[in-house]
This record gives sequence, C-alpha cells and structure tokens, in this order.
Amino acid sequence: MPDTEHFVRDDVRTFLAMLQAMDAKGVEAVGAAEGRKQMRAMGGLAEAPPRDVTVIKDLTCPGPAGDIPLRFYDTRESRDPGPCVLFLHGGGFVIGDLEVYNSLCTEIAFQLDLPVVSVDYRLAPEHPFPAAPDDCEAAARWLASSPEALGRDITGMIITGDSAGGNLTIVTTNQLVSRPAKVPVIVQAPIYPVASDIADHRSFADFAEGYLLTGATMSWFTRQYGADPADPRNIPMVGDCSGTPPTVLCTAGLDPLRDSGREYAAHLVQQGTEVVYLEFPGIIHGFTTLRKAIPSGQQDLDAFLDAVHLMVERYK
Repeated sequence: MPDTEHFVRDDVRTFLAMLQAMDAKGVEAVGAAEGRKQMRAMGGLAEAPPRDVTVIKDLTCPGPAGDIPLRFYDTRESRDPGPCVLFLHGGGFVIGDLEVYNSLCTEIAFQLDLPVVSVDYRLAPEHPFPAAPDDCEAAARWLASSPEALGRDITGMIITGDSAGGNLTIVTTNQLVSRPAKVPVIVQAPIYPVASDIADHRSFADFAEGYLLTGATMSWFTRQYGADPADPRNIPMVGDCSGTPPTVLCTAGLDPLRDSGREYAAHLVQQGTEVVYLEFPGIIHGFTTLRKAIPSGQQDLDAFLDAVHLMVERYK
C-alpha cells in the first residue's frame, strides 16, 4: 500500500488495497500473452460501461505490414464536414487493444460529439519498434484522406491516446508536422505520456512501487519495445518539437510517468505552443480505463475532454 507521504484519494486507496489483496503478478512476470489477458480482465472488472453511440464499426486501413484493424465510433449516422479523433491506446507498446479501450472511445465520441477512430497497431515483442509508430502514422494519413469507408469529410485531426498511446500521439503528430498529411492535426491531446527519458525523474523513484504501474513493469516494456533511446520516434523530446499544434496534456499525480508529462508541457510552452496542462492529484496511471473502480477519475476525464473540446472549437 502507498505510504502517507503523498496525497491519495480514498477511492484510489481502496482500489490499490484490492490489488494488493489479489497479489497478482505483473506483466514482467507472466509475459506478453498473459499480460494482455490480464489487461482485458482488469477492464471488465474496473472500467465504466460504454456509452450508447449510434455507430460502432470495425474497419481496416492499409499499413506497412498489411491491414491495420480499426474501430470507428460516432454519435451520429451522418454529419457535416469536420474534424475526427484518432485514438492510440496504451499498454507499454506490448498490451492493450480495441476491446480494452472500447468504453473510453465511446466516452470520447459522446463528450466531444466527434467521430473517433481507434487504432489496433502492432505490438511488441512480436513486432518491436518501429512497428507501432509506423502503423499509427499510416492510420493517421489514411484518416486524413477522408476514406470512403468512414463516409465522413475530414477537415482536421485530433490525435489522442494514453501512456504508450500518449507517446504515439506525440510521435505521430511530429511526423505529420514534418511531412504534412492531407489535413492538419489541429489539436494533440496526450494522456500521461512518455515524452522524455524517465530514468532520473523524481516521480519514477517516488511511485515505482505500489501505484499500479511499477518501475519493473516500465523497464520490461522498454526491453520488449526495443527502441533506440536517441530516436525521436521513441523519445519525442530528443527531436524537434517545434511547430507542434495546440496541445492538451494531462498527468496523474501518483504516476511514475508524471514528470515526463510535466517536462514535455513546459518544453512546448517554452517553444510558444499553446498548451493546456492538467495534473490530477491523488490518482494513478491508467485512471481513464478504471473509472468504475475509481469513480473520481470520471471527473478528471471530464475536465480533460472539456479542455480538448475548448481547443478544438478554437482551431477547427
């Protein structure tokens, strides 16, 4: 259980106590295949139910190694030309899929009243770096072309995702800034992302044990991903982040990755990018897909999506 040095919300403390009582092994102990099953099981136990949306459709788009599975969401059967959300899921580049993030994607579609396309990019260790960023960039460029399969005239993209998906949000946005797609990224919205080297961050030391995401798990994910730490498609802040579109970024106060998000937000501000930065105290990494177990996380997600909506309305 967490100590009393840091503020921990009551519902977070209850959830962490439940995890401790379950005494489940981390993904680094059970491996990728079992870890994927565990993440799906956790979603069934801890995630809020999906919103009712009008359109949920499984699709594919062409990718560098074959078709990429996608899931398309919309609250409307049809709509006028406008922006679309590209969602990139988390899971350390090793676990996570369309099902785990189904409820969150319905929430995003419902709250923003925008179409959402969720990307089932290839996972390590079967498909190490750069498979994930390659697939995400391919999906973004496909979406920007207003493909017939969507039946939508796309005028701009909002790219978002959590954790590893937050990293891929930044990486994909940077790729589309350096080599533009048919429509621009009007807003990027990474959720507790990895944007810089986390090894020396205070948060990585403070929250390495007892707060769901552990230091051991992060180290294992990094080994499975197999990326060069000097490659900006792995660690975005080692590259050029100039020209970044307006950004909404949130972090969790009890997250080992917290300081990476802080550092990236400050870096963008120094470069003149318009940034809304939200840090939610007393809550852990992964809260956006744990909203049944941690009800207070719904209010944090609401605040984040409100900020995204505000930024989209300014720039769409």
